[in-house]
Parts: sequence; structure tokens; C-alpha cells
Amino acid sequence: MGQDQTKQQIEKGLHLYQSNQTEKALRVWMRVLEKSADPAGRFRVLGCLITAHAEMGRYKDMLKFAVVQIDTARELEDPDYLTESYLNLARSNEKLCEFQKTISYCKTCLNMQGTTVSLQLNGQVSLSMGNAFLGLSIFQKALECFEKALRYAHNNDDKMLECRVCCSLGNFYAQIKDYEKALFFPCKAAELVNDYGKGWSLKYRAMSQYHMAVAYRKLGRLADAMDCCEESMKIALQHGDRPLQALCLLCFADIHRSRKDVQTAFPRYDSSLSIMTEIGNRLGLIQVLLGVTKCWMIQKELDKALESIEKAQELAEGLGNKLSLLKLHCLCERIYRTKGQQRELRDHVVKFHECVEEMELYCGMCGESIGEKNNQLQALPCSHFFHLKCLQTNGTRGCPNCRRSSVKPGYV
Repeated sequence: MGQDQTKQQIEKGLHLYQSNQTEKALRVWMRVLEKSADPAGRFRVLGCLITAHAEMGRYKDMLKFAVVQIDTARELEDPDYLTESYLNLARSNEKLCEFQKTISYCKTCLNMQGTTVSLQLNGQVSLSMGNAFLGLSIFQKALECFEKALRYAHNNDDKMLECRVCCSLGNFYAQIKDYEKALFFPCKAAELVNDYGKGWSLKYRAMSQYHMAVAYRKLGRLADAMDCCEESMKIALQHGDRPLQALCLLCFADIHRSRKDVQTAFPRYDSSLSIMTEIGNRLGLIQVLLGVTKCWMIQKELDKALESIEKAQELAEGLGNKLSLLKLHCLCERIYRTKGQQRELRDHVVKFHECVEEMELYCGMCGESIGEKNNQLQALPCSHFFHLKCLQTNGTRGCPNCRRSSVKPGYV
């Protein structure tokens, strides 16, 4: 298959894919991969296969094609191709929750400066790295990466990238419980879709609606949460987007749990758990198990709650997700207090505070924990964040956290 024929077949596959004929598109692209003698064409078709498998939640296949693409890039001996293939390798590992590998591959991308493509891709690299740091609960570095990605988006007038970063920032602020910002950023993403997204994939609309649903639920606006989640789920079902379906099912379950409708929540958690297991989203599995735990606690089935916690803890330790571990210790504390088991209670109180210290999840001004309750937070240029009320009350001549960490131990 020559260069022109390869190009025609790739375009044919893209047309089928955009018409929701995914399996036909995959067959066309696989034939190109088998028969094309054009390395640049093979590289491009591998990119199509990587994107398609990402959206279907076939993350292990995504990784497999990313590894082949790296070999093709090396064959082409072009740094632009190599940068793009390392980014795809980073994204594949991000989807599989291999966050340390994601960060490593992102750093490789950023070190390959000087090529046209690498400069265009730096924003996407920063976004992927930010998502990985967030997966590890390293909040300051996650925020630094998201803000860097946002600057790249603004400088290059890349509205799609800006939309994706806004959704990640919504997720970031939802985790540290500034629910106003958790809603603001996906609303901004939805505005970008409405203003600029005529030719975009519907996944951008679905993504912004899902993150809005999460924020609305946290704010107690359950009817709004349900409306947004239903719209997101509708698009996810139309496009066969399994990862988003799993997230929407989790959100539906959380909404029903917030209404104390445990019997409706359980089957939705089960459906979400099934898809999360199938696609390999271990971070999602932890969120499902946290929800299931809370349902058992509502029903006062404390031993069943502890069983769910044990499964979630194993996953969280494997991933290095400290925020999930903190939440699990908090739930254990409540359970053992109810059971009157003082030794276990003390053990989890100590571990909870260790997690807070490790993540620096406390305001550097008032010393209180960040993320225990809904609070408005403000980040300084160094990406350390504080209670907004503390900054307004005390003001600051620089970051107290940075000042503290710059003091040498010998002089303390």
C-alpha cells in the first residue's frame, strides 16, 4: 500500500469513526497497519488507533499501540514524531493509573525541546502530568502543571486544550473541597464548548457536564447534578464511551446515596464497578468502593463497610493515592468509634494525621486542615493554597509555606 492509498484509507477510517461506526473504522485502520509500507502513514494510523482505544476504555490496547508507535518514530528518526509518541505513552499509562510512569514519560517529552511539534504539545504534556500528580495526591505540583497547561492553551489560542484543563481543575478543586471553584471550571469548559465547539467531538460537552454534575452533587444541588449527569450519560452511550459511562454511573449512585436512597444506589455502584474493572480504572474503583462503604454505613452494616474499605485500601496503597487513604482512615475512625474499639480508633486517627502532613493539606496561616469541609481556597503564584478568608484577613508578604521549607533544619 503506497503513500496516497494509505492516506485515503486513514481518512476513510476517520469518516467511519466520526459516524460512530467504530468497529468498521478499526478494521480499516488495522488493514493499513498490516499493509502500508509508508512509516509516516503507519505512525498516523497508530495515532488514530491510540485515540479510538482510549475513548473506548481499552487502555491496555492503547498502551500496546503506543509502544509500537515509539518504534515507528525511532525508525523515522524525527524528534517531532518521537515527542508525540512519548506523549501517547504517557497518556496510556495515565489511563492505566500508572502515575509515576506517566510523569517520567512527560518529563522525557518536555526535555525534547526545540522541535515545532514539541512546543505545540507542551500544554498537553503539562495536562497529563498534572492529572498524574493529582492521582498521587501531590496537589501543589498538580496545580503548577494545570496552570502551565492553561498558559499554553491561552498563548496558542487552543480552546480544546483549555476546555480539558478546566475539567481537570474542576476535579482538582472537588478533591480539596472548594466546591465553588469545582463548579466554576467545568462551567467555563461548557461555555467554551458552546462558543467554539461547533466542529468538536461531543465528548467535550459530555466531559464538562459530568464534572458539573459532580460539583452540583457536592453542593447539595441534586436535581441539577442529575440533569447534567443524564446529559453526559446520553452522549457517552451514543458514542460507546465506556470510561465516561462508568463515571456517570458512579455519579448517579452518589446522587442516590446523597438522597439516602441506598437501594437505588447499590445497583449503580455495581454497574460502575463492573466497567471500571473491565477498563482498568483503579482510581475509579476506589471511588466506587468509598461510595459502597458509605451506603453500608447508612444501613449500619459496619462489618460489610469494613470489607469494602479493605479492598479500597489495597488499591489506594498500590496506586499511591494518599487522599483516598486519608478518606478511608476517616471512615474507619467513625466505624471504630461506633463499635467502641479504642485501639483501632487511635490507630486510624494517627494515620489520618500522617496523611494530612504528607500531603501538606493544611492552611499555612491558620494551621487547620484543608479538605475537611467545603471552604473557598486561594492559590498563591507558587501554587501553595490557603483559606481565602485567611489571606483576606492576614494578607501575606510571600508564601508562609515556602518560607518555612526554605529554613535550613540546623537553624530552626
